Amino acid sequence: MKIIKRNGSETVFDITKIIVAISKANETVGEAERMTPMQIQRIADSVVLACEKLGRSPSVEEVQDMVEKQIMAHGAFEVAKSYITYRYTRTLVRQSNTTDDKILSLIECNNEEAKQENSNKNPVVNSTQRDYMAGEVSKDITNRILLPKEIVDAHNEGIIHFHDADYFAQHMHNCDLVNLEDMLQNGTVITGTLIERPHSFSTACNIATQIIAQVASNQYGGQSISLTHLAPFVQVSREKLRKAVEEELAEIGAQVTEEKINEMTERRLREEIKRGVQTIQYQVVTLLTTNGQAPFVTVFMYLNEAKNEQEKKDLALIIEEVLAQRYQGVKNEQGVWVTPAFPKLIYVLEEDNITEDAPYWYLTELAAKCTAKRMVPDYISEKKMLELKVDKNGEGHCYTCMGCRSFLTPYVDENGQAKYYGRFNQGVVTISLPDVALSSGGNMEKFWKIFDERLELCHQALLCRHERLKGTLSDAAPILWQYGACARLKKGETIDKLLFGGYSTISLGYAGLYECVKYMTGKSHTDPAATPFALDVMQHMNDACAKWKKQHNIDFSLYGTPLESTTYKFAKCLQKRFGVIEGITDKGYITNSYHVHVTEEIDAFKKLEFEAQFQHLSPGGAISYVEVPNMQNNLPAVLALMKFIYENIIYAELNTKSDYCQECGWDGEIGIREVDGKLVWTCPQCGNQNQDKMNVARRTCGYIGTQYWNQGRTQEIKERVLHL
Repeated sequence: MKIIKRNGSETVFDITKIIVAISKANETVGEAERMTPMQIQRIADSVVLACEKLGRSPSVEEVQDMVEKQIMAHGAFEVAKSYITYRYTRTLVRQSNTTDDKILSLIECNNEEAKQENSNKNPVVNSTQRDYMAGEVSKDITNRILLPKEIVDAHNEGIIHFHDADYFAQHMHNCDLVNLEDMLQNGTVITGTLIERPHSFSTACNIATQIIAQVASNQYGGQSISLTHLAPFVQVSREKLRKAVEEELAEIGAQVTEEKINEMTERRLREEIKRGVQTIQYQVVTLLTTNGQAPFVTVFMYLNEAKNEQEKKDLALIIEEVLAQRYQGVKNEQGVWVTPAFPKLIYVLEEDNITEDAPYWYLTELAAKCTAKRMVPDYISEKKMLELKVDKNGEGHCYTCMGCRSFLTPYVDENGQAKYYGRFNQGVVTISLPDVALSSGGNMEKFWKIFDERLELCHQALLCRHERLKGTLSDAAPILWQYGACARLKKGETIDKLLFGGYSTISLGYAGLYECVKYMTGKSHTDPAATPFALDVMQHMNDACAKWKKQHNIDFSLYGTPLESTTYKFAKCLQKRFGVIEGITDKGYITNSYHVHVTEEIDAFKKLEFEAQFQHLSPGGAISYVEVPNMQNNLPAVLALMKFIYENIIYAELNTKSDYCQECGWDGEIGIREVDGKLVWTCPQCGNQNQDKMNVARRTCGYIGTQYWNQGRTQEIKERVLHL
């Protein structure tokens, strides 16, 4: 068994240290109050047993809490008092250099929690270490100076989660929909260099990747671009290539038909589209931004977004090439084709591509083939979005999320026009619903009272995020605020007008609806008897957001939080506060947002149908998934699921597996085994457990991760049941 030290590093659990610590406290009290060596040994054995039941590596603090409780359980209150006093004294000493210790552990790459904090960051490389080091300093300043103590304490206790505190000291926002159309059509400026409207499709793709990198370096969340904004440049290249073909033919005196000229032009155009798409795929994968990871970018593929039929046909050419290249994958160090994490792809299901006789059905078939092998694209239903995303004019809209799942709410500008590109999210604070339930002790009246208190805490924390952005000058991130990604403000102008009136959103996140409902009702929220309570909880949070929106003229929106490392943090905090409760706190994770518990047996269609009602109540963003086996030989089933998504739910994805062992060449699923109390990824063919010698891709929170996960998330992945 292992233990997590205070600086985040992991070491072998040593029972003798518990015995020594208790013995030292024992020696400080009078002989009459002392415990016997046998009692001390029993306490140590009990603590070891409790740690083993956790199913994960405990932290030093958790072990010391267990020791305290066991000493008091033995009636040795004077010994317990001595032990607690010593702990408190040592805590005061440590507080002066906690940040230093964490930074040093990051540099030496022995901070286990940091190494598994983000499944798309490699903690060994300098850029990631630099980002983490800056993040520790930022968190230190945030906790000591910038945030009220009650919010910091609630965050540390796992009552709420103040997301991305490592970026809070800077005036940075969360995520956005990049207005690529404006930047390409009207020009932009990158690091002081004027970039004019491109004169070919391939150049437009190249500029797009530079914009993606710049945007990623100036905010901390996901971003999305639309292929529709690249589509007009296909015609620009077509005209340019046709002229070149005609000149070449004239030069050699060849007489050919218009049909032949068109054929030659289109062949060259296809090659240019291929090169342009390749530029996007490989540059996004190989770029490392200032936060030490590839840009978190989503590419949106929506045929009905095109302005005319020719543009739609050209957009279809781009989509086809994007899907074909993603199906192929990218080569790893050994030259083997593997699944990349980014860019994330979203394909819109619409009337033109959802039935076999539709003109773009061939793209849907290609998308299904790609999903079966590479886990993307994910799917948005135009039908459901038009039905549910309705603006104040009564018009429905279909648009992409920002990154993995954060959705803007419908917005109409001063000219009465719907607007989505150029908008952004100010930040997220998440409430732990299981903590609300457990704090109530199962008393329903007390539950709603505590719920309101916790929501008000989130309200104040979200206002801190908003206030931190207020007064930010456009000069802080010119690519965002001055040169078109989000706005075209003047130099020296603040971004304040973009923070009010619904232009941007700010998100109340929530986690663990399943555990909350299970504790309060004794049933899963999928049980018809418990579902109404689950929906009441959702509506209550929506009502709170509506109240805050009216109060401040800020667009508060409920958001289905994508817990990655936080799922482990919340689980540990619940165990610390309430102990191990079967079915509630007995795992190293809690469920994402409203999701059906990963161990619950339910078929794919029923799962999507059930979760659809919760997506509608998460206007700030949410995504559902179904866990499936290898589907490459069962594409009809994939297509059936896609049709079901179109009819029933806004946004969903299929979780397949895509692995490769570099030691033996195994390309099936790489499994998870328990070794000395720790979950370890293991090749089933050769037994390889070296994570540097395998490629593992799993979707955890709406996006694909490739750099592994903490023990809580790894347990969640291991326990997932198939839905098909």
